[in-house]
Amino acid sequence: MEPKRIREGYLVKKGSVFNTWKPMWVVLLEDGIEFYKKKSDNSPKGMIPLKGSTLTSPCQDFGKRMFVLKITTTKQQDHFFQAAFLEERDAWVRDIKKAIKCIEGGQKFARKSTRRSIRLPETIDLGALYLSMKDPEKGIKELNLEKDKKVFNHCFTGSSVIDWLVSNKSVRNRQEGLMISASLLSEGYLQPAGDLSKNAADGIAENPFLDNPDAFYFFPDSGFFCEDNSSDEDVILKEEFRGVIIKQGCLLKQGHRRKNWKVRKFILREDPAYLHYYDPAGGEDPLGAIHLRGCVVTSVESNHDGKKSDDENLFEIITADEVHYYLQAAAPKERTEWIKAIQVASRTGK
Repeated sequence: MEPKRIREGYLVKKGSVFNTWKPMWVVLLEDGIEFYKKKSDNSPKGMIPLKGSTLTSPCQDFGKRMFVLKITTTKQQDHFFQAAFLEERDAWVRDIKKAIKCIEGGQKFARKSTRRSIRLPETIDLGALYLSMKDPEKGIKELNLEKDKKVFNHCFTGSSVIDWLVSNKSVRNRQEGLMISASLLSEGYLQPAGDLSKNAADGIAENPFLDNPDAFYFFPDSGFFCEDNSSDEDVILKEEFRGVIIKQGCLLKQGHRRKNWKVRKFILREDPAYLHYYDPAGGEDPLGAIHLRGCVVTSVESNHDGKKSDDENLFEIITADEVHYYLQAAAPKERTEWIKAIQVASRTGK
């Protein structure tokens, strides 16, 4: 009987021989992890046994790479995977940990359908706390803050974090709030913005997190950026990134020239409505941007040449300037979710 598939999707994997990071189609089974060069491949490029393995997350072995997890096998071989965003990494971590625990206990992997409570238990659940902090209505308010002739967009102060924790009764006092905030920082749920908070996080201050109105922080996937006194052209460029991130993840994109398909990390922002795509293996700057205002997005069952395609879950974006983009999701549900999200952004965004 074949092992049960628990989770699958694109992750970026570090090569075991060369220090290159490449997107792989990763499949989590009950007893191991298989990774493929592409989803349609019949045989995996490699397999990682989970029996006796240990999982490290967050893995901070690579300074500029966020959302990395490490699996160490019984033969002391390290395998590194990078997710596209925080919630995706945490979902993989939860399932891998559970799969390892089930192997150790001789149990079958089974999901529980219990509803996750926002109310914190005695042992703080940082993941649940992070989600409640990001709640658009009851969470921490993201602001545009100015300091030293710089504007920090989509961020908040250290003091406001502690204020929120105390007012929501997540902690008993500000000192306990400092401890929890430091844990959120070390786990990657919060990021420092500006010299003051960055220096503290690097160990220059007594506590890595500062209860200070001049110390700025941001959520990793909030659309944060910092701008100086810029030229008009720079301001126009920055305008693309002002929108709040409403969806992100990896998709296949067809190139306009060679018509080849490559995995790209997509970030969808609204108001203004832009879909930026990046090299998932690294790089802070986008490879391109699709302005979604007035666009049309639909499912397609054949490629742009009119020929029936073997690939499934294709969809097309036609911009207001009549530029065509062909994308492929991993599953029908994912395609539907992307289409709906893009349609909303195209109607509401600038």
